[in-house]
Amino acid sequence: MKQLKNIDLRVSLAGLELKNPVIAASGTFGYGTEYSPLAKPGDFGAVITKTITLSPRAGNQPPRICEKSCGMLNSIGLANVGFEVFKKEKLPRLLGKGAVIIANIAGNTIEEYAQLAGKLDKITDIPALELNISCPNVRHGGIAFGTDPASAAALTKAVRRVYKKTLIVKLSPNVSDIAAIARAAEKAGADALSLINTLYGMAVDIRKRRPVLGNITGGLSGPAIKPVALYNLYKTYHSVKIPLIGLGGIMDHRDALEFMITGAAAVQIGTANFVNPSAAKDILAGMTGYCRENNLPRIKNLTGILKC
Repeated sequence: MKQLKNIDLRVSLAGLELKNPVIAASGTFGYGTEYSPLAKPGDFGAVITKTITLSPRAGNQPPRICEKSCGMLNSIGLANVGFEVFKKEKLPRLLGKGAVIIANIAGNTIEEYAQLAGKLDKITDIPALELNISCPNVRHGGIAFGTDPASAAALTKAVRRVYKKTLIVKLSPNVSDIAAIARAAEKAGADALSLINTLYGMAVDIRKRRPVLGNITGGLSGPAIKPVALYNLYKTYHSVKIPLIGLGGIMDHRDALEFMITGAAAVQIGTANFVNPSAAKDILAGMTGYCRENNLPRIKNLTGILKC
């Protein structure tokens, strides 16, 4: 059989047309220009910004990052410049770099999310939002919006009212039934879901007998969480009809292929960017080679072809 010469890497994602399925995960590619010249926004199909909040946030006390043999712990605390500085200083530097821009947003209350989403709805250069629903709801005892179907639905619905473009909800794995929360977000108006966010974790300095992270606990990412991410993706894929973006421990093209075969329409890479700034290009090259070897002319045809 003659091997395919050209592979179509384009994917459609809830109204977004991406030139390839590899997306830079929020918080791992800064505001899109920090990696230059080692990596460029144009290497990705889309770049998700560092989380944006209405007002600037200082974040958690250091240390904020802890490298482990299985991955990485982080406790950044959503440190960011705030919406106004993002709009005036960060966004202009990202425009025209060759990638679709997705804004990741967070807030302390539903009203904060909705207010910020309304502002971003007016920015034509940002065609999509990703809701970080792992944030604590300060009006309900600090319980994260994403740990309860009703809370996730209420937040998604409020944002949907004011935001008319592509709405992606990022799901937390720190729940008893991720599929129930996925269905709630879908019913409330989400156009797509990204999963999973980080798992809870911590590390201890045995010499000091103290937590390594200044905030005591943090979020675990990297290779250790890939099996958990795949399980949650599989479970969710068979529970909703909207597209899924898979993430969690994707370090090379084999990992990315596993996610797409399991049901992801696209994938996000995060920790891999810290390890290898060329990760996106390397992953795409490997996925392209796989498609050639298996006579698959379009990469989108990988989605959900898992045989069970």
